[in-house]
Amino acid sequence: MSAEQTNAPAVLITGTSTGIGEACAVALHERGMRVFAGVRRLEDGERLVDATSNGVTPIMLDVTDAAAIANAASTIRDATGDAGLAGLVNNAGVTVAFPLEFLPVEELRRQLEINTIGPAAVTQSMLPLLRLPPGRVVNVSSVSGLIAAPYIGAYAASKHALEALSDSLRVEVRNFGISVSLIEPADIKTPIWEKSRAAADELREQMMAEVDDDSVSDDVREVYAADITAMRAATQKFAAAAIPVERVVRAVVHALTARRPKTRYPVGQKTWAVKLLLRHLPDRLRDRIVRRSMGMK
Repeated sequence: MSAEQTNAPAVLITGTSTGIGEACAVALHERGMRVFAGVRRLEDGERLVDATSNGVTPIMLDVTDAAAIANAASTIRDATGDAGLAGLVNNAGVTVAFPLEFLPVEELRRQLEINTIGPAAVTQSMLPLLRLPPGRVVNVSSVSGLIAAPYIGAYAASKHALEALSDSLRVEVRNFGISVSLIEPADIKTPIWEKSRAAADELREQMMAEVDDDSVSDDVREVYAADITAMRAATQKFAAAAIPVERVVRAVVHALTARRPKTRYPVGQKTWAVKLLLRHLPDRLRDRIVRRSMGMK
């Protein structure tokens, strides 16, 4: 790493193995920032190093592992010294999809642990470093942080909670000069769509196999299975209309570099439609619109 890169503003991004996190790591490096890229596998870090000609520093970081978070903070502190962190992008996340009636409680805990508690824990650990410049916190939320669709209630809950934590944190750290921004993307063109289609198929089979006892009738299982089949078809439709990941990257860059960063960045027409219209409709009308958009009866 050159001396110029060493003196550049430093930013930590979690979840950089693929998708939004990877695209942000490359884009911020190209803008001259010193990027610490949180990954969970060595090979993902090596790929980022190759893609940026050694310009990105991978850090092994599982946001559910307290020791890993502490090690990441220590590594960044040693590397940046008095300069600290100019930015933290909490991007790591997963989607757990399952009927809430049968969702294993451990899976609900895992969803919240990664998407909500993880960002909170990473932020707590990095705040001493963020106070030095002072820096900025950017939390990657979702349109699901504004409205909850069926069968992703756990995911929507995690993103609603992330929005609430961000609102509180924004006021709490104001006197340190730290800004807090939320990125609220709609459907984004990333490899997640192929994973989502496979997960939908696996979900239907898993539910039919696991929910198989005398207390649950075949009719109940088939009702859920029909919805999940409709979800798979809807996923293909959403993927076809997904917006480029570069639009999310632009929002993240603005939140990190603009003189007056916004508190929220809705990205995509779906997010704007939810924000301006859908959330304000009567519940049953909104439910009907959501159902129809997903092909459900």
